[in-house]
Amino acid sequence: MTTVAAYAAPAAKAPLERTTIERRAVGEFDVLIDIKFAGICHSDIHQAREGWGEAIFPMVPGHEIAGVVSEVGPGVTGFAVGDRVGVGCMVDSCRECDNCKDGLEQYCAKRPTWTYNAVGKDGEPTYGGYSEKIVVDENYVVRIPDGLSLDVAAPLLCAGITTYSPLRHWNTGPGKKVAVVGFGGLGHMGVKIAHALGAEVTVLSQSLRKQDDGLRLGADHYHATSDPTTFEKLAGTFDLILNTVSAPLDFPAFLSLLRTNGAMVNVGLPEEPVQIPLSGLFGNRRNLTSSNIGGIRETQEMLDFCAEHGIGAEIELIGADQINEAYERVVASDVRYRFVIDAATI
Repeated sequence: MTTVAAYAAPAAKAPLERTTIERRAVGEFDVLIDIKFAGICHSDIHQAREGWGEAIFPMVPGHEIAGVVSEVGPGVTGFAVGDRVGVGCMVDSCRECDNCKDGLEQYCAKRPTWTYNAVGKDGEPTYGGYSEKIVVDENYVVRIPDGLSLDVAAPLLCAGITTYSPLRHWNTGPGKKVAVVGFGGLGHMGVKIAHALGAEVTVLSQSLRKQDDGLRLGADHYHATSDPTTFEKLAGTFDLILNTVSAPLDFPAFLSLLRTNGAMVNVGLPEEPVQIPLSGLFGNRRNLTSSNIGGIRETQEMLDFCAEHGIGAEIELIGADQINEAYERVVASDVRYRFVIDAATI
């Protein structure tokens, strides 16, 4: 066991504070990672404040982890000391179900072991990336290509793969029209990736406040959903709508923007229930669905793709003593576009 510094929420809705946690000894197939940077995902806030239900405390959030390997177990074959690596939203799964065998560990039939706010196979709670070090089985570690700086790569481990996976699954590419709802931590990555895949990209945001950024980062069009004429002008336009917003929407209005056989994919998860009138689906055989991160193989594919296309997150680098302030700013949509903690300040 190794004692490391971390920032944890001691109870639901309590401010995060500096503490220490125990990391397990490096096992045969484990990798010890010196964490360099950890992104702040809105999911961290939902869980630390029990917005998604009862949680495990104390909680060390963080599932956008970038660092350097400092030790490997004797059975590790994929990584060596000094490698630049990342850890995303999960650190284990059953490895036996059809989904795990197909590289879809995020849909493990027995539920993945999440990077934090979960219980591992050893019966101990998992602690995330707001810490100095982490020990992870090599099968759930990915390599960060040299073309990506670790600070801008960290958010790719959640925001990047959460948008890349549905864009790939629904065949985003040249000739396709894609709308991204919301232009925040997830949305700005969705725009960058959809643009790099060759699609015609439109941002649908509440206002035009971030329009210049949206166009600079790859959007071809930018519309305000607060303007009712937006829905009239864009009716029947899109092959795919990627909804990154973690709040209820007027689903019939957004579904009306889909072409025949178009799909609206939700990657944001509201804390409150939403109502979806089925009448919005019947016209033009529209589809309403969801997507949840990506498997390990696809996460590596995403990182390689981002390195090839020069894609990293737009970040604000902060010290660990600014985490609580950053949480409030995320809730207020006052970040462009992902806070990243410099782990050296933990």
